[in-house]
Amino acid sequence: MRLILLRCFVVALSLLGTCSAQLPNYYKTVNRVTWLVQDIDKVRPAWEALGLSGIQEYPNITLTGQYHGKPATIYAWEITGHLGNLTVEMIQPAEGQLNAFNDFLMKHGDGIFSIVHEVSSKKEMEQEIQRMNGLGVGVLLQLTTKRQNAPITFTYFDTEPQGKFVLGLVYRPGGASSPAPASAGGETVTHLGTVIREPGPVSAFWQKLGFPAFTVQREPSRDDLRYRDQPLSLAFATGSQSFGQFSLEWIVSPAMPPNIYADFLKAHHNQEGIQHLGIAVDNLDQDVAHYEKLGYHVRQSGSWGAGTSSLRYAGMDTDSNGGINVELVQAN
Repeated sequence: MRLILLRCFVVALSLLGTCSAQLPNYYKTVNRVTWLVQDIDKVRPAWEALGLSGIQEYPNITLTGQYHGKPATIYAWEITGHLGNLTVEMIQPAEGQLNAFNDFLMKHGDGIFSIVHEVSSKKEMEQEIQRMNGLGVGVLLQLTTKRQNAPITFTYFDTEPQGKFVLGLVYRPGGASSPAPASAGGETVTHLGTVIREPGPVSAFWQKLGFPAFTVQREPSRDDLRYRDQPLSLAFATGSQSFGQFSLEWIVSPAMPPNIYADFLKAHHNQEGIQHLGIAVDNLDQDVAHYEKLGYHVRQSGSWGAGTSSLRYAGMDTDSNGGINVELVQAN
């Protein structure tokens, strides 16, 4: 967790110690993200070139269950794969159906819909549904489909309006596919970056559910900050929460001057949500050059920290494929 160590180490760990005990243990790790796209034929090869590996394809799948408590059937095309230590489940739902997937795509456009945690039994899933109901959070969508002839069940809670992403659970007898370890030279996702407008209500919502609150830190503008290769004077605020594989970064950014976080809100119909994947690299300049060869460019760059505790980052414009930016991060 290089990013959390540099930004909010003391605050995040102290809050995690006081709040995570209220949560079931499975929230300490992330099984996958559910990523919704409108054209998987376009998005898949782009992310394969960026390191998405171990891809399994599930064409013409049927997911059955309930949407807001009413019977629902979703027809979709799906792929799963690994982006380093992050398991990705990418879904293109059929058009014209009334369901949470198409609602998200209509409101947000392409992007990460849910962060999903694995439970060990159906009973554990039902217990968490009851716990969430007691806290005022219902089930948005529950679906079952087949994987290698075994049922796999997803429960997506209605957390997005207040929490800015959908909290998900997955259960498969014998275990769902695990997050893959990053191989030597492969990608390591250090964090997911979420853009929000008002941190207080979002933090209070997650804290009500038992997750750690996040304390917002103001990040001053720096001389090396650049936006579209031009100097940028931008002070903004961040907060963090820690998980097993990586952390959640919450970014509160002003609309002006133009910046990559304001760009996200504009591109996603002013909807807050997950804006970037933070990927650790050993040589930032070399990795930026690799991305540029693939047709992507640095939209915003700068540094954090000071001295031996500093890092450099480059926000790449990969959102043209799948709605998500990559933030390359090099620690000194």
